[in-house]
Amino acid sequence: MRAAPPPLAVDPTPLSRYLGTALDALREGAQARGGPLPAGGPEAVARQVREALGEALPERGTGPDEALRTLVRLLAEGAADPAHPLCAAHLHTPPLALAAAADLAASALNPSMDSWDQAPAASVLEAEVTAALAAEVFPAAAAPDALVTTGGTESNQIALLLARERHGPALRTVVGANAHHSLHRAAWLLGLPEPVTVPTPNGTIEPAALAEALARTEGPALVAATAGTTDAGLIDPLPELADTCAAHGAELHVDAAYGGPVLLSRTHRHLLDGLDRARTVTVDLHKLGWQPAAAGLLAVRDTADLAALGHTAAYLNADDDTEAGLPDLLGRSLRTTRRPDVLKTAVTLRALGRTGLGALVDTCMDLAQDLADLVEKAPGLDLRARPTLTTVLFRPSGADDRTVATIRRTLLTEGRAVLGRAEADGRLWLKATLLNPHATPGDLAQLLTLAEGGTHR
Repeated sequence: MRAAPPPLAVDPTPLSRYLGTALDALREGAQARGGPLPAGGPEAVARQVREALGEALPERGTGPDEALRTLVRLLAEGAADPAHPLCAAHLHTPPLALAAAADLAASALNPSMDSWDQAPAASVLEAEVTAALAAEVFPAAAAPDALVTTGGTESNQIALLLARERHGPALRTVVGANAHHSLHRAAWLLGLPEPVTVPTPNGTIEPAALAEALARTEGPALVAATAGTTDAGLIDPLPELADTCAAHGAELHVDAAYGGPVLLSRTHRHLLDGLDRARTVTVDLHKLGWQPAAAGLLAVRDTADLAALGHTAAYLNADDDTEAGLPDLLGRSLRTTRRPDVLKTAVTLRALGRTGLGALVDTCMDLAQDLADLVEKAPGLDLRARPTLTTVLFRPSGADDRTVATIRRTLLTEGRAVLGRAEADGRLWLKATLLNPHATPGDLAQLLTLAEGGTHR
């Protein structure tokens, strides 16, 4: 007799049981880890995973309960946990519980956002949420819009693609030396010339330097500014750069993957003055939005710009179906099959509102200032500069770059703290990216104690 097929995710009874197993395994794994990441370094973690996994494709399975319990616990024990206050290296946020729960519902229902008949309600929800978020970026625009993406890399690529379709393959992109690497990769993927790079000795693009670069650039140009650099969380002078672009007939794109959600803070949104003068803007809500990855957006000032993405596949958006009123979703992404990632964002926006999310942004901004205060007061540490967003660069006083790198790797290997690294002023700095609104002053002090103590090992 053939065995019954495994239960489907939409059946709440087995899903509830499996969810309980997974949550127990998450807790047990985190307890076994006991810190922000597993101790022992890459070889130790790889050995532990291989031993627990055994055969990745066994002839006969171990059953759902054992498989789920073993591998979820294994993943949790071997995780770099962004919810741990001493895990502060990257733009890798601890997701909100309600957003993770919404993501589970999206996975269980499994709509595919490439045709209306696969995602009737989800397609409407996406249209409403993206319109609302686009209006936050472009409040005075007549017809703003936004696409849901996998993050800043995809958003930047689409921004360059749209600009190429407007101006042709002779388009030159102009970026700062502080720009995200994805812009160079996008130019390569799209067959565009290598971007013109403007030096940023102070960490941001200087308008005069941009003007000089544009004066030397022949043909149409797209300037890509940054609102929240990866290394230091700095914001280019957007109003002045917008003026410079206007004076030279160039378009402006802003990569605000990191800093974009600061728009939700009444206290700090002035840092993004001038953002609405861009033609396209990248925003990530899996950074200062506390969403499970992926939750990226590309906002456009005019929805007509998205017409270049139009594409027809008869089985998904046949002309007669579209003429009969079925929405055409293929032009909403470069991907075909894609998850309803908008659900977790919609739930979060409804639950917390602009005020609640803005308060989380403010909390993390305050934490960065608090950490900078502690560094300034510590006789054995140097602060590079007061933070703009939630990134703080510091290093032990008198240490050379090799020592700074060794401190970071030692803390990683011991599983005690996760700090990033950044190069600035010709030196290597430890980087703390504070995205955990539950971090305490004691956590910040412990982070510095660990970093400072590394010079004495």
